Amino acid sequence: MNDPAVIRRLYGRRQGHKLRTGQAALVEELLPTISVPDTGPLDAATLFGADRPLQLEIGFGAGEHLAGQAAAHPNTGFIGCEPFLNGVVGALNHIRDGDLANIRLHMGDALEVVERLPDASLERVYLLHPDPWPKARHAKRRMMNHGPLDAIAAKLAPGGEFRLGTDDPTYCRWAMMVMDQRRDFEWLATGPKDFLTRPDDWPETRYERKARRQGHEVWYFRYRRV
Repeated sequence: MNDPAVIRRLYGRRQGHKLRTGQAALVEELLPTISVPDTGPLDAATLFGADRPLQLEIGFGAGEHLAGQAAAHPNTGFIGCEPFLNGVVGALNHIRDGDLANIRLHMGDALEVVERLPDASLERVYLLHPDPWPKARHAKRRMMNHGPLDAIAAKLAPGGEFRLGTDDPTYCRWAMMVMDQRRDFEWLATGPKDFLTRPDDWPETRYERKARRQGHEVWYFRYRRV
């Protein structure tokens, strides 16, 4: 079955509401200075000018989690990938307000960036509240499929961590089923508390708060690359 590693198509609009003047200025002035290069191999030196640990977030939403992690780990380089312009603007606001020099952004398909990184070069990969594609016929569009996971596994260093967050029950069950079929990841949970309670080093996002206000459960999955 085809999955996002093969389909390579962005669905939906890439821009929502019209940008205000200040937001447009961020896109025109700040984004070019911190964008991932369009072509060529990628590594820490290329992105940040020197060797350093690297982490990557797939679909960072408005950038709260990405900015929180970057602020907590200033010596780590963070790569954020998000196809939607309004989300990129949100991240740019956080980067400007927090004076965060350790983030690089890619507005587009995260797998295009993942594939250009060296194998075993990432210490963490985050996939938080991905589009659930709830209909069964759309399951092939979910990022939690073996094609993307093969790519993530290749780029994670041994002992590196893959984190998944979701408030969608269908996606939760799907992800557990897919990950149970893999032998290159170890689930870091010994009991329900480990995936029902947000870890202290997992910054909360507006999307997560909204999900809880609506009465949704949120699941936090942590997997170690073996």
